[in-house]
Amino acid sequence: MRIAYIIPTRNRHERLAATLALLGDLPAHDAEVVVVDNASTEPVITPKWLANGLPVVRRTALHNLGTAARNLAANAADPGADWLVMLDDDSHPLDLDWLDLLASAPSEVLAISADIHLPRLRCREAGGLPEVFVGCGVAIRRDAFVYAGGYDPAFGYYAEEYDLAARLLLAGGRIVFAPAFRIDHHKVLDGRNMNEIVYRLVRNNGWVQEQYAPEPARRTALREARRRCRMIAEKENARDGYRCGVRDLRSTRVLRRRTPMPESIWDRFIGREAARTALHAQWRACPYASVAIVEPGKHEWVIAEVLEEMGVSLAPPEVADALVIGTLSPGPMLDALEDARKYARRVIAPWSCAAEFVALPH
Repeated sequence: MRIAYIIPTRNRHERLAATLALLGDLPAHDAEVVVVDNASTEPVITPKWLANGLPVVRRTALHNLGTAARNLAANAADPGADWLVMLDDDSHPLDLDWLDLLASAPSEVLAISADIHLPRLRCREAGGLPEVFVGCGVAIRRDAFVYAGGYDPAFGYYAEEYDLAARLLLAGGRIVFAPAFRIDHHKVLDGRNMNEIVYRLVRNNGWVQEQYAPEPARRTALREARRRCRMIAEKENARDGYRCGVRDLRSTRVLRRRTPMPESIWDRFIGREAARTALHAQWRACPYASVAIVEPGKHEWVIAEVLEEMGVSLAPPEVADALVIGTLSPGPMLDALEDARKYARRVIAPWSCAAEFVALPH
């Protein structure tokens, strides 16, 4: 089995050098590294070989392609590569324990998401869902990536993973989360233009809902996406970006070709199926009639809907039978579960992989 590490970079020469050095510290394995210089001001320079013998291929984009620079790298990768391992220029795997997972993955598994840690912030990456990966730490079958058409250049940055994940699911694939696939992301939060970020979050997330939500769910999905973006805008003082995003979404959403998912795939895409499986399993193990949702986050509304389907009522924490973590994003959910002892109560994870993960060291 051969893999290709895909790394786009722009104007972060020192950070890229550090990441390549960390990849070079890994044991030798059948892999190559493909770096795309995403139109940096000063050309990117890379070694031909890393310390462990991994060859490095470099390609240069004539203009900033955004996340679609990964498509250029995928085209430059060895056609014999079985998997493309998507990294950022500031993320890297901690070991190679995950290679066996790739080699033994069933054919319907088209992408494997990593457990991504942010060492500087002492927490995990906040994005993604049970079957939606985060772009700085995921392995995607090369054939599936090519068949799906790679990343849509129109997105630029933000929510592009949701769009690609949707197309992989519609192609009949599965996306799984692998606790043994551990990535450190040395994310830098300083100097970010939050108005630009919120603008893209509003527009791009809206595009995803418009394109893939089945008609009965479309309005709810759009409303919840905008509500979450509005919360981010308020928190980050990025109201101008929010308003621009809403305006752009209204004028461009008709350009997105509707490819609504069947309800069964939509339920997987938004995490409802994972929540149903986990919450029903916990109920069968020890029934509960009422819960309080704590640590709310991404797709809390999906968790609340599943609890309502089950006939479980919401109650204040002090009288509820149990507490349910209110996010389906793997990183925040696992962080909350690891910190659950502070409640001195029964705490339920809305996604079953969490219980499996906590016993593993990091």
